[in-house]
Amino acid sequence: MTNLLEEAISCMKVTVKLRLLLTSALLMFVQIPAPQAQVTVDVVKITCEQLSMEELPFSSRDVIFWLSGYYHREHNNTVIEPGAIKRDANSLNRYCYEHGEITVMDALKNMGLGK
Repeated sequence: MTNLLEEAISCMKVTVKLRLLLTSALLMFVQIPAPQAQVTVDVVKITCEQLSMEELPFSSRDVIFWLSGYYHREHNNTVIEPGAIKRDANSLNRYCYEHGEITVMDALKNMGLGK
């Protein structure tokens, strides 16, 4: 009788381990994000309103970093100044708040930051 009981307990342990393994595997696959459709945006067409209202598929911070890289490359400048980027981003956000209809690229030019 003890052998039968030990065998039953052993079988239950195997069953529990298999269930745990299966559950872990399922949870791992559930957490993998599904591929999303690729989105492209022409930066020249982004308006201040879209930037201010966060109507883009990415954050305004991403746009500002992209623009910073764009203009730094245009001037062959490889130096990053985090304080300057933050200052210019704040200035751009204030300007865009008041001039929602123009494009961000035009706003930068009007502000003297796109040179």
